[in-house]
Amino acid sequence: MAAKKSILDLQKMKKDGVKLTWLTSYDYPTSVFAEKAGIEMLLVGDSMGMCVYGYSAGTLPVTMDQCIVHTEAVRRGAPNTFVVGDMPFLSYQTTSAEAVKNAGRFYKEAGVDAVKLEGGRRIIDMVKAIVNAGMVVCGHIGLTPQSSGQIGGFKAQGLTAESAHELIKDARAIQEAGTAFLLLEAVPPEVGQLITKDLKIPVYGIGAGPYVDGQLLIVSDMLGIFQAFTPKFVKKYANLADHIMKAMEDYAKEVKESKFPEDKHCYKMIEGEFGKMMKILEKKE
Repeated sequence: MAAKKSILDLQKMKKDGVKLTWLTSYDYPTSVFAEKAGIEMLLVGDSMGMCVYGYSAGTLPVTMDQCIVHTEAVRRGAPNTFVVGDMPFLSYQTTSAEAVKNAGRFYKEAGVDAVKLEGGRRIIDMVKAIVNAGMVVCGHIGLTPQSSGQIGGFKAQGLTAESAHELIKDARAIQEAGTAFLLLEAVPPEVGQLITKDLKIPVYGIGAGPYVDGQLLIVSDMLGIFQAFTPKFVKKYANLADHIMKAMEDYAKEVKESKFPEDKHCYKMIEGEFGKMMKILEKKE
């Protein structure tokens, strides 16, 4: 099993042109699979709001306590994988002190290797405070789900020269503030390529084209489990929803028809013990 990546490893991979593999994970068994598969980084994303809890409001209702519990499970499942804790809505936007406190919870309670914050220049003070407290920060710009209401929904960003320029300014500011790496979401490949070349820190993409330093996907999307909608940038590497539904339907049918459990699924009493039990019952009655 490969050793857990460090920040220095991530920087070297960028320099050498080696792409990083990144997935979300929200539970122990998924994390076990991911580590065995050689996935190098896991994000315990606030996307759990949709993928795990089914919140109609998306990521916004997700709490710090929920994130910590899921991150603890992910860390247990993937002890040798770089784990990033996703700072949920209003866990860092209020004050720098609150941002440091909540980032610290990820480290102290869940053993993360970094925390992720959404936003560009407007969260610079919070990023600096967390970095100055000795923690590793991942930036996140482009489509930022926590502020999707301000940008008119879950829409691609950087589609015009002006908006792309604003993203570049955000990326540079994030790097200057001390972030160790950056996530770009839902931007054209040209913008992803430009920002990746412009920054010294690794730049990873989720819907940011092929020219970034590595790729992130939501595990529920790439496995074909989440059915509500499929973003344009998702490639489904499996369609587990069909297999899960069929398995459940088969189970229900066999129970109704008394085909399950079969003899091979049943425990056996030690020979002669059933007769003893009946005699005990007869005496008591």
